[in-house]
Amino acid sequence: MTVRIYVRASTKDQDAKRALTDLISFSKSYDDSYVEYIENYSGTKLDRPALNKLLDNANQGDILLVESVDRLSRLSQENFAILKQRIKDKGLRLVVADLPTTHTISDGMTGEILAVVNNMLIDLLATMAKLDNDKRRERIKQGLANSGYKPNGKTANTAKNKRILELNSKNNMTKDEIANAVGVNVSTVYRVIREG
Repeated sequence: MTVRIYVRASTKDQDAKRALTDLISFSKSYDDSYVEYIENYSGTKLDRPALNKLLDNANQGDILLVESVDRLSRLSQENFAILKQRIKDKGLRLVVADLPTTHTISDGMTGEILAVVNNMLIDLLATMAKLDNDKRRERIKQGLANSGYKPNGKTANTAKNKRILELNSKNNMTKDEIANAVGVNVSTVYRVIREG
């Protein structure tokens, strides 16, 4: 078992390593073996280089340790569901340092109840983190609108989206293989298929 410590900050101006020392100390209660994954990347993005590397490297029974749920996700409910499924598929156990109910595992009925409670709490905290981010973005938009600034949005690459749907319809490639073939991130494949 390896403890995989994930720390994130949204911008390069923020210190993503701020909580790392505390998390390393915390990880010792599970195992002396740990790996750090550090990045400055928005929590609203499903595809994050360090998080993807963590999920690629993880093994069944490893621990994914984060400081708080908002350091892992500020994703929409749909994208958070994808991330949770990827974590589950890898057999990772999510431990949130500031959520004590995730710190221990119990067997039997108590363990099952605690797992349900933890899933509900994590979902609630992820939703709150997303709402907090949405409010902040809305305030920024209002400020920009008042200043007269009008940002231009990014347009979808319809050719790549079409190719993703074509490859997926053949049912002979994994989502990762489709992503590599088209030259996109795997979360883009999931999103295009879901919206497709």
